[in-house]
Amino acid sequence: MRLSVIVPTYNGVAYLKRTLDSLVADADADVEVIAVDDGSTDGTRALLERYRTRLNLQIHVRKVGNWAANSNHGLELATGEFACFLHQDDFWLPGRTAATRRQLRLTPAVTLLLHASAFADPAGRLLGPWRCPLPARVPLSPRQTLEHLLVQNFIAIPGAVFRRDTALAVGGLDPALWYTADWSLWLKLASAGTTVYLPDTYAAFRIHPASQTADRSRSLDAFRDQLETVLRAHADVFPADSAVMRAARASVEINVGLAAAYHRQRLDWTRMATTLGALGPLDWRRLLRDARLWERVSSRVRAGFVRRRAHA
Repeated sequence: MRLSVIVPTYNGVAYLKRTLDSLVADADADVEVIAVDDGSTDGTRALLERYRTRLNLQIHVRKVGNWAANSNHGLELATGEFACFLHQDDFWLPGRTAATRRQLRLTPAVTLLLHASAFADPAGRLLGPWRCPLPARVPLSPRQTLEHLLVQNFIAIPGAVFRRDTALAVGGLDPALWYTADWSLWLKLASAGTTVYLPDTYAAFRIHPASQTADRSRSLDAFRDQLETVLRAHADVFPADSAVMRAARASVEINVGLAAAYHRQRLDWTRMATTLGALGPLDWRRLLRDARLWERVSSRVRAGFVRRRAHA
């Protein structure tokens, strides 16, 4: 069962060696790695070249300035039945390949296979878990997955394996979604078939001030539009007044609020209060369960983001 790993790169030499070393340690002969570089000028391509003899690695260069478009290009070039993404600042943990292969043999019809991940700091030290609020190791219908995933994107980019042909059929990553392209794709894949979740941790998602999630959320209006665009695209799955959609809208407000706090910008407190005030006890339970707020915020605190911002 061939697996294609798509690695979009751009000036990532600071972190890329750890990424590639994790592939060397865990990949097997049926894992192909397709790096799509966006015209790096910092030694990224030279570093990739040094791994040609250690990995089943292809390197493609196309300067388009869009990680989602480059990832789609990698998917089109790939030959695996299943595929996954690994960004240049993330890395695999031991046992990922064996665990995902084992589960794919047990549930060969799965469309989207997920596993827990860990947050990591800029030095690569693990900070804490990033889990999915899903039942473990059982095939989940689209509706069972979407009622959780619409509330919040709780899937780390390196924490998913999916059918490559299905990803291409649903349009891949949307290049217009610079922040939420992965969330949009996970929702489309979850809608297209069954999902299975492994609760074990097999990848690390690195958080650092230069990352897209930390930097590009600076424009709160653009950030909100990214979140709401994805939510609107799937709003017909559940009624607008359902608990799922109430929690989803509240999650958008909280995410915008967290971005405002990080960038020290003013927040529309009236809007947030109105949205959160409309939640009942069961809505709050759903929101807290699916938004993974404690995991997301506490890991960033442990990474020192608050201290760096306070002394900037």
